[in-house]
Amino acid sequence: MKDIKSVIFDMDGVIFDTERLYLRCCVEVGDRLGLKDVEAVCKKCIGITSKVTDQIMRDSFGGNFEVDDYKGDVYKLFLNYFKDGKEYIKDGVIEILDYLKTNDYKVALASSTKKEDVERELRVAGLIDYFDEIVCGDMVSKSKPEPDIFLEAARRINTIPEECLVLEDSFNGIRAAYSAGMRAIMIPDLLEPDDEMREKAWKIVPTLVEAKQVIEETK
Repeated sequence: MKDIKSVIFDMDGVIFDTERLYLRCCVEVGDRLGLKDVEAVCKKCIGITSKVTDQIMRDSFGGNFEVDDYKGDVYKLFLNYFKDGKEYIKDGVIEILDYLKTNDYKVALASSTKKEDVERELRVAGLIDYFDEIVCGDMVSKSKPEPDIFLEAARRINTIPEECLVLEDSFNGIRAAYSAGMRAIMIPDLLEPDDEMREKAWKIVPTLVEAKQVIEETK
C-alpha cells in the first residue's frame, strides 16, 4: 500500500454540518409551495451534481417544475442561516487541516456543489486558503458515483490515485473514491453505512478527529 501524499475532502457533511441545514431549507421552501415528500426527494440528491439534482426534482415534482427558482429560494434561505459559516464547521476540521498543511500534504476539495457556492462558503468561513485545488460538480462531466471529480482533483494536485485519501460522508462519494482507486475514510452524516459502504470504505470513523488519527498512524 502506497503512502498517503494527498487528501481530498468533500465539503457538505464533512467540513460543514450543512446537509441538515440544507434539507431544512428545502422543506421550508417546499412547504410554501405545497410540495410533498420534499425531504425524501432531497435526500436522493446528496452527493450528486446540480444537473442530476434538477432531473430528480422534475421527475418528483413534475416536468414543468421551476427548479431554478426553487433552488434559488432555498439557497437564499440557506445563506441567511449560514451567515459566516463558523457555527457549522464540524468537529476536527481546523485541526486536521492544520496538521495536513504543517506536514506537507497536498490538500484538495472535491464537491458536487457549484464552484461559485463552494468558494463563497469556504471564503466566509475562513477556510479557502487551506486548499491547493478545488474541483466542483460544474467542472466535470459526470457526477459521483462516477470517479471523475476525484480523478480530476488528483490530476490537479499531481498525485496518483493510490496516494490519495478521500474524506467523504455520502454513499455516492465513497463509491466514486472506490472507483477512482483511492482509499476513502467515511465519516457518516445523514446516512449510516451499510454493507456496501463497509466494503468500499477503507475506514469508517465518527468524526474528523479520528480521521486525523488514522492519517497520523500511516506516516
